Parts: sequence; C-alpha cells; structure tokens
Amino acid sequence: MRKSFLWFVPLISALLLLSGCTGLGAINSLTSNEGYHVTSNLQYDRVTGEALDVYNFPQAQNAPVVVFFYGGRWTTGTKEEYKFVGQALTAQGFVVVIADYRKYPQVRFPAFVQDGAKAVKWTRENVQKFGGDPSKIFVMGHSSGAHIAAMLALNDSYLKAVGGNRSWLKGMIGLAGPYDFMPLTAPDMRDMFGPSDRYEQSQPILFVDGQNPPMLLLAAEDDEVVLIKNTRNLSRAVAKAGGPVETLTYPKVSCPAFNSHSCILATISTPLRKQSDVLAGISEFIKRRASGVGAVAPILPNAVQTIPENQAIPVNQAPLIVEDMPPVGEPTPVTP
Repeated sequence: MRKSFLWFVPLISALLLLSGCTGLGAINSLTSNEGYHVTSNLQYDRVTGEALDVYNFPQAQNAPVVVFFYGGRWTTGTKEEYKFVGQALTAQGFVVVIADYRKYPQVRFPAFVQDGAKAVKWTRENVQKFGGDPSKIFVMGHSSGAHIAAMLALNDSYLKAVGGNRSWLKGMIGLAGPYDFMPLTAPDMRDMFGPSDRYEQSQPILFVDGQNPPMLLLAAEDDEVVLIKNTRNLSRAVAKAGGPVETLTYPKVSCPAFNSHSCILATISTPLRKQSDVLAGISEFIKRRASGVGAVAPILPNAVQTIPENQAIPVNQAPLIVEDMPPVGEPTPVTP
C-alpha cells in the first residue's frame, strides 16, 4: 500500500459506517460531480420497469460507449452505487451506460442476462442522443456483471432475441468474472441457475466459438472470491478457438478497505487510481478497438499481459509480456 493513500483507510471505513454501505458505493462520496452529466432512470424495459443511467461529457460526439454491469453475486447492487465508474470512464472520453437488472430471488437465470441484452438494445437505439456512437458499444462488467457481459459476447442468442447479434458489440471487458464455475455447490446458486439440466447454459466458457467480439479480461491472482482460473480458462479457450482475447493479470491488487476482488474495480476511481493501471489498460483497449486497430497493447508496469500468438501484431510496437497460461482444466468452484 502506498503511504500517500494511508489517509484513505480511516476515511473510507468511516464512510462505510456512516452510510450503512458495505461495498464499492462508498467511493462515490469521494467522487467528483464535475466534468460530466448524468441522465438518470431511463427505462429500458417497460414490462419489468428496469432502468439505466447515462453518463456523458460536454461536447461528446461519436464517442465510444461502455455499457457497464455491476457485480453482487446476481443478488444485490444498484446503478447508483457505481457513479465512480461513470466518472472515471467519461473522463477517458467515453459515454457510459450503467444498467440495473433483475436479480435473484426475484428471478432466476437467464433473466439477468436477458435484461443485459435489452439494455444493450436500448443503448444502440438511443445513445447517439448523448454523443455516443452506436457502432462502438463495449459491454463491461465486474464479478457477476462480468458474467453477464461475457454471456452477451459469447452466446449470440441473447442479442438475437432482441433483434440484434454480436456485431452490435465492439468489445467486451471483464473484471474478476466467473466464466467457468461448475460444479455449483452453494444451495442458492443451484436454485439460481437451476434446474440441473440447465446448469451448463450458465457457463460462458461453454459458448466459446471463436466468433466473439474482442475481449479484455482482467483479474488479480490473489482474488479469493472469484478465482483467477476463471479468467485463465476463458482466455485460453477463446484463443484456442481463434477468437480475439487479451488478458491483464495482477500478482496482487491492494487498496484500503477492500479485498482484491473489489479492489480491481475500485482502483479505476480517482482516490485509488495510483494503486494500479487497471483504468489505463481498459481505456487503451477501448480506444484501440474502437478505432479498428488489432491486438497491440502497451506495456503496463503492474500487469502481466497476454495476447495470443495467432493474433496479428503490427510491426514497430513494443514487445508484449506473454504469460504461460495453463491449459483449460476442470471447472472452478466460485462464489461471485
């Protein structure tokens, strides 16, 4: 932990106590309200009433768009808790959509993924009003939200059900996501993804076909909530199938008051940004892929970068650090 951030420990702890908040939403109290505009509670599904917030910035025009799905084990969370994500990404020049979605036990799988598809459809049809380019939509998620984003990128049936397909997506970014988490052992997860003959339908890794939009997968090696094996297995499977995928893995992600699973997202916020280069990696990926450039990435000092050998790398670029990832093995138990 950097000494300059020692002040953050008692402050964030106090905010958690005073607000009653137990998660990442406490960072919002330290997030600036300047430089961006939020249009709140735009309904994307009239039947369920689910809504989203749009973050944009002055003079936004044909900007890349990020549709963000938050985590919470498919059971908790609200879009309002992630203002810091909207602020961080608009400051990078992106229009940001943060969508609520239905959760267990109100619904079971695949309802939350279906909601994600509807949010993407709304974004494609409406984001131009906010300065976003509907042809440059990226889906991004953390933890169980990364599962939703991955399912949209890998299983074309969800976007086809709302009149589209994976060509709607310019890319997918997943932070600490569960992509390969069978067998299901927790009783609530067995119910959430049940019946048992449907369990395999919940696993993003089983839909890899090499036809996915470009993917950037980020994870901490010391994550004890969603094991890094999920990221490694999916990355290896996509690369083997010939799909575009890049990974950024971190030996250790450390920030005050949060474990590494939450910290990997928390470090994109202004107060914690110096703790990692996660935001830099995400921003570079979006800008590069939005411009149509292939799989080339800069060296990031805190991350181990992986880009499959079968993807074109233009000449005169900095060499890449390549991780020797293990083969896809047995599915990883996980509690997102």
